Amino acid sequence: MITEELIDLTHWILDKKTERQDLEVKAANGGCPKRLYDTLSSFSNQDGGGVIFFGIDEARDFGLVGVYDLQDLQKKVVEQCNQMFPPVRAVFTVAEVNGVNVCSAEIPGLDLSERPCYYKGAGRLKGAFIRVGDADMVMTEYELYSYEAFRKHLHDDEREITRAEPSDLDERLVSSYIIEKRRERPGFAQLSQERTYELLDIFRKGKPTLAAVMNLGLYPQGFLPQLCITAIVVPGTEIGETDHRDNRFIDNKRIEGTLAEQVEESLAFCKRNMKTRTVIDKKTGRRYDYDEYPIAAIREAVLNAVVHRDYSIYTEGTPVQIVMYRNRLEIHSPGTLYGRMTIDQLGIARPDLRNPALAAMAESLTKAENRYSGIPTMRREMKMCGLPAPIFENRRNEFVVTFFNENDSSENVLSTDSETDSLLEFCKEPRSREELTAFMKIDTFSYLLKRYLQPLLEAGKMEMAIPDKPRSRNQRYQTKQE
Repeated sequence: MITEELIDLTHWILDKKTERQDLEVKAANGGCPKRLYDTLSSFSNQDGGGVIFFGIDEARDFGLVGVYDLQDLQKKVVEQCNQMFPPVRAVFTVAEVNGVNVCSAEIPGLDLSERPCYYKGAGRLKGAFIRVGDADMVMTEYELYSYEAFRKHLHDDEREITRAEPSDLDERLVSSYIIEKRRERPGFAQLSQERTYELLDIFRKGKPTLAAVMNLGLYPQGFLPQLCITAIVVPGTEIGETDHRDNRFIDNKRIEGTLAEQVEESLAFCKRNMKTRTVIDKKTGRRYDYDEYPIAAIREAVLNAVVHRDYSIYTEGTPVQIVMYRNRLEIHSPGTLYGRMTIDQLGIARPDLRNPALAAMAESLTKAENRYSGIPTMRREMKMCGLPAPIFENRRNEFVVTFFNENDSSENVLSTDSETDSLLEFCKEPRSREELTAFMKIDTFSYLLKRYLQPLLEAGKMEMAIPDKPRSRNQRYQTKQE
């Protein structure tokens, strides 16, 4: 950054008194902070990197304290950068604000193929960090493995299931799958049966692969008990709410079988628990009945969840989850987005496949179109039904798709109830997305934004800290001062 940008950032911190996903504030009036390794690692391991700001003391209510010695500070920060692997190349900027010196160190984000960046003194398992809000958290073994799997092109769907035997696969399904592939690729007919099994990823070293067990197995959960789908219907809008009989769940089912069977049974579960919306055409007076959610959109979301979920040993104990709330349907898939894919690229860019063998089998057995059309289909189906666009969230250990079941016309009307009043009181200090969802006890920020924040913003009762970038991940919301 240039000097003017550093001065602007200083005033922003003094005004907002907060850190961000990409900003860490350090007091350096008494010397260089001794442990920057956590932040150096977490910024290096996130897209876009981050900035370490020296010269403001968070412990003194974000008071401006200055830097003890600009030259010595930069020298000692570089020494800590060199203790990282790969070494961190910080870019420094200095400025004078209100008569004292401040300094920033911009930490570039590493390419995915070079991550994780970690402190050599602690080692890879304990010295690699990830940024969560304004905190640096030690990476889990799964997060470390996900980088290695992408870098080395490891595909967990191709690993053999040692307890399984060829007889544990459905001969009818195996035969029909091989016949279909030989029809598509006549050259397969010239290969031995054993070689065909290997090339189609049905067997590895004489044992069925995970892809084969999940798509062609007689009872996949006999070997992988949690690779199933759990589906529940909640009477309210949050887990824990009960109905008039004190029931936490209206319906609760564990769905097992092959991927094709899981998908079909999941759709049956959703159909059984969906309400029917009735719309009267104002011009013709005709009545039209609609499902609460378009079944084609649900099918694509469930297919994506079971086909593209993480199947590593770190997540094989976590099932896909379908949760039907009163106002929305959520589908949780273990594991984050794979590779370089981001939320903004969904349905646009061509992704790397996490489970190529499993996806190829599922395409044949479920008639899924493995052509990156799932996301556009969800969006199109929801729009055709006059419903809000689906929400996609890449959380720390899972990917979540949310469908809302109505366009509430009152959502854009400013509410004056106690919830709104408490929200305005809470936001007298700038609040992040995470803080707001936790305070309002709402899992989905997009719903909170539409239902509460947007009306308050439009009414001039609330404002954004970064108004020129409303979708910034570092956005803060605060009550507007009268």
